[in-house]
Amino acid sequence: MVVVWIEHRVHADRVEAYLDATLANARATRSEPGNVRFDVLRDPDEPTRFVLYEAYVDKAAQQAHLASDHFSAWRSTATGAIAESRIERWSALHVPS
Repeated sequence: MVVVWIEHRVHADRVEAYLDATLANARATRSEPGNVRFDVLRDPDEPTRFVLYEAYVDKAAQQAHLASDHFSAWRSTATGAIAESRIERWSALHVPS
C-alpha cells in the first residue's frame, strides 16, 4: 500500500476555491478502484493549513489517480491557491483487514 501525506498552506483569499476543488477531488478519488482512503484535514488553529492523507493499494493505483481528469481539474484550480507544499510518500507495512 502507498500512502501520500501532503501539507498545504493556502493563500487566505483562496481558501474557499482550494477547499471546493480539494473536496471534489477527494470525493472522485474515493470512487477509484485502487483508492483505500482520502482524508482532507484542516488545522483548527491555522485555517490556511491543510493535510491530505491518501492511501492506494499500490503505486500503479496512485499513478492512475495522478492521470485522472478530476486530479487535473484539482491541480488547475489548487495550484494558484497553494502558498507552500510538502509531500511525503510512505509504504504501509501492514494493511488492516
